[in-house]
Amino acid sequence: MEGAKSMLRGKDKKMIELGIQAGDREIYEEDKIWSCYSSDKVDIGEELAKVLRTLDKALPLSRKMRALSVGSSNEPQFRILETAFRGGLYLLDLEKAALDIVKERTCRQRTTHVVTILADYNKVFASSEETALFLKRRLDGRKVDLITLHHSLYYCEETAWHTIIANLYRRLLAAKGAMHIVLMSAKSDNEYTTTWIYNHFVGKFFGLHNNQDLLQFKRELEKLPLFKQAQILSRTNKVYFFTEDFEKFMAVIWMILLYPAVHQYTDRQKEEITEFIYKKFWQKRQPLLQMQNHMAIYRGLNFKGMI
Repeated sequence: MEGAKSMLRGKDKKMIELGIQAGDREIYEEDKIWSCYSSDKVDIGEELAKVLRTLDKALPLSRKMRALSVGSSNEPQFRILETAFRGGLYLLDLEKAALDIVKERTCRQRTTHVVTILADYNKVFASSEETALFLKRRLDGRKVDLITLHHSLYYCEETAWHTIIANLYRRLLAAKGAMHIVLMSAKSDNEYTTTWIYNHFVGKFFGLHNNQDLLQFKRELEKLPLFKQAQILSRTNKVYFFTEDFEKFMAVIWMILLYPAVHQYTDRQKEEITEFIYKKFWQKRQPLLQMQNHMAIYRGLNFKGMI
């Protein structure tokens, strides 16, 4: 690493330093960069629209729909949810800064049907009893027609997925309703994907790999009695990311590598990661690719849903 680094020019060394410093940003700032310079939110919006079309067909036109967004309160799809769910939009997030942005906007625009909830969903939905209390205290005792988990399950141990999704489905989702879940694919041999980068560096430095496999989870849910009458659909799309600002590019890389909240890299490791990204992506103007999995769980439909 030291030999490779010595071959870098002064300008390149400066860029590496900026790339390392980019890891100091807050998560919501990194996510904002990803939202701005990638096709991720367009992709989510397109798939979310299919879920909304399905709900529109399933529910009476006179019904004011209600939704719960778990861990994605400050994302662009908020605007879609705000307009579609006039009966109540509940935004649950652990990051106060993200919720404060939404609260300022909803106050300024007088969107009184939007409610922000500062809480850790890992604790709130850890048991059936706690989830029932959440329904009573936070949702006014009324179930919701849609529950979204857009890139939210990253912040939950894979072993807890079954419990949390089952509690949401059983306790909070209406008799006719939908859940929309989005995650990065767990496996990829393509060196230009977010999945490969995560598995490569986390595997090299910590001996770990991405075990958060949404497609495998789908197959597991389909075997459970609770979801016997549900429709569970999935699809995988491509998402592209690139920005001419290397510091912003690296901010997204650190978000993908779960630094520093989950993985603590040494200074030497951070240099190696940053130089790799600088040479393989940014110098060549090579977009970062994400293989993105979507899963829709439909409840109470008498027709085929969309995804």
